[in-house]
Parts: sequence; C-alpha cells; structure tokens
Amino acid sequence: MAETKRRANFLLVVYRMPAKPTAGRVAVWRQLKKIGAIYLHQSVCVFIDNTKTRRELQPILARIVQAAGEYHLLPLRRPLPEEYEKLVSQFTDQTSRQYLEIVENCEVNFQKEIEFETFRENFTYEEAEEIRIEFDKICNWYEHVRQRDWFEAPHREDAEAWLRRSEQLLERFEAKVYEIQERESVETEVNGTRGRPRRTRRPRVAQPQPTGEREQTA
Repeated sequence: MAETKRRANFLLVVYRMPAKPTAGRVAVWRQLKKIGAIYLHQSVCVFIDNTKTRRELQPILARIVQAAGEYHLLPLRRPLPEEYEKLVSQFTDQTSRQYLEIVENCEVNFQKEIEFETFRENFTYEEAEEIRIEFDKICNWYEHVRQRDWFEAPHREDAEAWLRRSEQLLERFEAKVYEIQERESVETEVNGTRGRPRRTRRPRVAQPQPTGEREQTA
C-alpha cells in the first residue's frame, strides 16, 4: 500500500455548467463519479492520474463543452504530505462504502430473493436464468469497484466472501431447478402431464448506483 501511495499522482477537474437543464449537470456528475471522482467541493473533483482515467475523462469533458460549460484539467503532481493523505483517505472511504453496498445487496436482496423463490417452490429455468443475470450484474459491479481500488480499501474481502456465498446459493438453486425439471420431463413422457406453471414474480429491489454517493449539483 505504501508503494502505491508513493507512486500515485492526481488530476484536478474544475468545471462549470449552465443551471438549466438540470439533467445535463446530473449526467456529468454521474459519469464523473462512475470513473472514480471524489468531490472536494461543488464542481471540483479529483481523480487518480493514469492513462485510463484521462481516456475516460475525454467524452465527459466534451459533454461539458457541448452543454455550453467550461472546465479546467490540472495535474496535482506533488501535494503536501498531509494533503496527500487527505486525498488517499477520501478515495479509500469512497471505495470502502461501495464494497459495503455490494455486501448489503448480496445479503439483503440477492440472498432473500433466492430464499423467497425457494419458499414459493418456483423452480423454473426462467427464474434461475433471471437470478443468474442479477448475480452477473453484482459481479460486474464488484469488478468496476475493484479496478478503482487504488489504495486497498477495507471490506474488499467481505465483498468477495459474499459473492462466493451468493454463487453457492445460486448453484444450489440451479441444481434444484435442474432436478425438478428433469423429473417433470420424465413424468410428461410417461403420463402426458405438463410441468408446473411459472409463478408470478415479485418486483425486484433496485440496486444502488455503484458510486454510493448522493447527487451533487454544479
């Protein structure tokens, strides 16, 4: 971790956009947060300075200009040690909160979803496929956070543990679906009966945004 800190450089982005339409400012805020921004103040944010970040910033900065706004992109090569530590702490806190959101999503939403469908005995291929898609979304979310975990934030191992647990739950659910579907297939061939109808799904709880931050306005 110490080596990572010594080698890290930062970029400062200061921008201004018209007050209206609000949707444009919100979109820029969301995109900046998505690529790892920490906000020091309204419309003032800091990034890790690397090739990937600079590439991801270009279309966002272009959007600011297209919306009749303006920006400054400034390198912060040698902040004072105490200021450096403040930035590292903010990046670490932000990533840690994102890991905790992943844990919460696995524990509160994903696990409960499988438990509920198991309770309803809704063992259909369609249900298993939809739950698998939800699991893939959580995995992609985790990978997005991990790629921006520049300072080894806390709770990464917790998130990984819950992903493993969620995958095990899903695999057991899929195995049960396969077992029942195979049995019903045999019964259909022997007796000419149909398999069980699919039950109506309950609404899913929407996943939080990867940033875990409240909306800010420029």
